[in-house]
Amino acid sequence: MLSQYDFTSGRIMKQLISFSGPIMLTNLLQVSYQFIDSLWVGNLLGANALGAVTVSSTVVLTVLSFILGINNATLTILSQQRGREDNTGLKNYLNAFVVLLTSLSIVLGIIGYFFSKPILEMLNTPAEMLENATIYLQINFLGILFLIGYNFIGTVLRALGDSKTPLKFVMIAALLNTALDPIFISVFDWGIKGAAYATVLSQGLAFLLGVVYTLHGKLVPFTSPFVPKREEVFLILKLGIPSGLQMTVIFAGVTAIMTVVNSFGGAVVAGFGAAQRIDSLILLPAMALGTAVNSMAGQNIGANRWDRVREIAIFGAIYNVIIMLLIAVLVFFLAKPLIGLFISQEDAVKFGADYLKIIAFLYPFIGLNFILNGIVRGAGAMYQVLVLNILSFWLLRYPLSYLFSNAFGQNGIAIGMGAGFIISSIFAFAYFKWGNWKHKKLFS
Repeated sequence: MLSQYDFTSGRIMKQLISFSGPIMLTNLLQVSYQFIDSLWVGNLLGANALGAVTVSSTVVLTVLSFILGINNATLTILSQQRGREDNTGLKNYLNAFVVLLTSLSIVLGIIGYFFSKPILEMLNTPAEMLENATIYLQINFLGILFLIGYNFIGTVLRALGDSKTPLKFVMIAALLNTALDPIFISVFDWGIKGAAYATVLSQGLAFLLGVVYTLHGKLVPFTSPFVPKREEVFLILKLGIPSGLQMTVIFAGVTAIMTVVNSFGGAVVAGFGAAQRIDSLILLPAMALGTAVNSMAGQNIGANRWDRVREIAIFGAIYNVIIMLLIAVLVFFLAKPLIGLFISQEDAVKFGADYLKIIAFLYPFIGLNFILNGIVRGAGAMYQVLVLNILSFWLLRYPLSYLFSNAFGQNGIAIGMGAGFIISSIFAFAYFKWGNWKHKKLFS
């Protein structure tokens, strides 16, 4: 089964490039998905509607970030089972994930639908946006099964070594959403409801295509759902909860850093916001490599091929440095026009450009974090990666940004962030080199 996607043999660098490439494109499509959605809403319905979608999307992304964290556990458990060539274990854990995630989707959908308005009120959503934001959020919660479902299927396929098929699903969803948005919003005159329906319908189609593809092609050993064993549920929760919390820690850490940025006034906030949008694109290759090495390492750990795990880490680090340095050169010389794509205020553009120039050549260090943490996650050391993320954001980036901004003014924000990148990568390397993650045993 899926022997062409076996990472326990073959040329590692070639596998890494061919496997991570589609993941990078998938991540880029998911970012463009949100960008195009906002573009249609902003142009067709105005600033208030765009604000309503932005606030609602923050809630959806927070929920999704936790689910994606759980999917990291999926990637680790299933890739190890794949490497162990334990088809029975693979089927059982697939079933356990399906049962748990379906139950979670239903619960989240019901709670989210009925508590959308109170959640938005807690976030201090402006009164003029509250009604539209509530409608948009409620519809998204009703379709959350589709969002969780197609992300899960993509993760399962990547765990088994297939990164190209999930790209097709996301591409179809992105294209359909792009086409349906103007039709539902303007032609059918559904307004904000139309934008939400377009999103949910696009995700629903991607989910259904994923189900049909995997079941009809018999590429994934799904079975009729049955009650999972206690030890299966325990292992999923043991890995899934800290993995989900990793994403929550990251979101909370970014929010904390914003308190430092906010203290410098509107121009710095606007410039930092534009720089963060560029940041989110720059980090896509590193994030994709982290996912790729997680799956590749997981298979080899399951097969007890520790020699290949070490090589995956080395080649992953080299590939990361090459890509991130190339991006750094482009960002350094194009910083001002890149920031100018989002804002035109002169002092805001200057801050954003200065920020990118200061931090550009430090991106390889944050990329190294993704690589090393991906390898460690492949062994199932989720709590350890959670601690490393807490260290990275709460003990390094946030306090260093605060300290350096006090010493050097607004440019100290970038200096503090960059220093955090370097030091956190040193800690990640130290744990990779000397930590006890290699001794973790997920299965007897």
